[in-house]
Amino acid sequence: MSTIQPVILTADLDVLVGFYTKLFGAEETFRVPAEGPPFYLGLRIGDTDLGLVAKKDLGTGAAPRILLSIGVDDVEETLGRVETLGGSVRSGPNDMPWGQRVAHVSDPDGNPVNLTQPIPDGA
Repeated sequence: MSTIQPVILTADLDVLVGFYTKLFGAEETFRVPAEGPPFYLGLRIGDTDLGLVAKKDLGTGAAPRILLSIGVDDVEETLGRVETLGGSVRSGPNDMPWGQRVAHVSDPDGNPVNLTQPIPDGA
């Protein structure tokens, strides 16, 4: 079973948090790291999760500002099918300190997609 979560990359996290909080009543559900300036904030709007990633250098030109984070049952198995379906592998899989195994891929149009799964116990 897969789940899809939109994730927005932003150079000004505070502005976006204020926007989504004041306009839609978003509530913070997750923060990495737990203390200090966040790299990632998980927000809940209604029954939907939205991720915000602080990225100071978004580059110039048509840099992506949004990516899809898709939860999968097995990152390695899914990653093995990306290129045969026209996508490309950018990196991973890597175990992240927030408890997810993550691989970074691009879809055939070049849109960034993160494949995620909870890190299995004992891994």
